[in-house]
Amino acid sequence: MKIAVITGASSGMGKEFVYAVDREYELDEIWVIDRNGEKLETLRSECRNSLRTLPWDLSDKSRFEEYRKMLEEQKPEIRLLINDAGYGLFGPFETLDLDETLGIMDVNDKALTAFCMISLPYMKKGDSIINMGSNSSWQPVPYQAVYGASKAYVLSFSRAIGRELKSRGIHVMCVCPGWIKTDFQERAKHDEVIKYVDRWYTAKEVIDQAMIDLKKKKKVSILGAPVRRQVRLVKHLPVDLIMNIWCKQQGIE
Repeated sequence: MKIAVITGASSGMGKEFVYAVDREYELDEIWVIDRNGEKLETLRSECRNSLRTLPWDLSDKSRFEEYRKMLEEQKPEIRLLINDAGYGLFGPFETLDLDETLGIMDVNDKALTAFCMISLPYMKKGDSIINMGSNSSWQPVPYQAVYGASKAYVLSFSRAIGRELKSRGIHVMCVCPGWIKTDFQERAKHDEVIKYVDRWYTAKEVIDQAMIDLKKKKKVSILGAPVRRQVRLVKHLPVDLIMNIWCKQQGIE
């Protein structure tokens, strides 16, 4: 049995990944995972491949063992693992809710790491992993400090295991988009902090580019010349200067 596994699949970029994988892959099943089970069910009528819907909150670590047991029972080949589940919070670090803040690391980093580790025994040469990073992966970001740090982990982790898995022929790519209009922004309380955005991209634009870059075996997928320019700049500018520019753009001292 050949499958794809997609977390954070009910909306935004995760949903667009479902559509893209459904178009481009011939699979026995796509396993779609998200805490919003109702939204997952609506995907069934929109996909030609069979879906297995798993209404899981990935901040609950018991789901990792449940996933492991499902794989042990089914023994599929995972053609593609897409770790899209994640969220962030914007605002002064000291004002954020502790449980929600720690949850960022639970979902963005711990769940992503667990799904990679548990999935790899079921992957072969030619299979792929896509991890969702961010433009925030490249620099410290005041007022989204934990989210930015969580995405820096995703980028570093993806590059490292990509090198380890090279000999097995398993490709790992990290997607690092700029500003995307999705439900993420509402949960992150975006409008309460962010005053300046250079350009909005759509989730579909990001995922369409990611699927092109996956075919090219790119290690990092970045949509848009402005985002790529920014990434090049932050590699050479002093960190304090980068943070000062960011704060000035947002009207923050």
